[in-house]
Amino acid sequence: MLKVESIDVYYGDLQALRGLSLEVLEGEIVTIVGSNGAGKSTTIKTISGILRVRKGSISWFGQPITKRSTSDIVEMGIIQIPEGRQLFPSMTVLENLELGALNPKARKEKHGNLERMFDLFPRLKERKGQSAGTLSGGEQQMLAIGRGLMSKPRILMLDEPSLGLSPLLVTSIFGVIRQINEGGTTVLLVEQNVNNALRMAQRAYVLENGEMVMQGPAQELLQDDHVCRAYLGL
Repeated sequence: MLKVESIDVYYGDLQALRGLSLEVLEGEIVTIVGSNGAGKSTTIKTISGILRVRKGSISWFGQPITKRSTSDIVEMGIIQIPEGRQLFPSMTVLENLELGALNPKARKEKHGNLERMFDLFPRLKERKGQSAGTLSGGEQQMLAIGRGLMSKPRILMLDEPSLGLSPLLVTSIFGVIRQINEGGTTVLLVEQNVNNALRMAQRAYVLENGEMVMQGPAQELLQDDHVCRAYLGL
């Protein structure tokens, strides 16, 4: 479905990713884990077209997308939920959700998708006329995910969805991600909460200092000595 091959990515003269490769199969939950600053967010920003590849390639169902615009990538069904939610705080919950359905394919099914979002997140239905900036952290994360789902994604890329949430809300958000995947949406998850991410994913990649240092079945990495020492405190 998605293939990233030996990409180098820079911020100005600073190299952020070095020869990074990964792939995502349709229907999977794949996670990229690592410490803060390892290059996880840079990876999905590059897939989204926000950052540009200096070397290497990215393909979507075999078609190169490295030079495609961000709007083209969105219309293909590659949707990113950014770190920090990036909502429009003065706009209502409903208005934020509707913004997710601006691409032509999603616009045709906006009303049906909106009802599905309210079924998935009943709290958002209760708050639909409320300004997004007045929501709690957990509600804002629900809204960010809902807005992304309004775009009819084939793959949903989530950047640190548990950041800043209480343990109870983290459990709830991870449950929602699993439910989204079971509904047919492929998930690429970037997460510092290594334990939860590995327990939910089928496959995982470990990123350190801009390089992919480990990969494999998530359950195997969960038992790996290096992962246990470096990320799980065991």
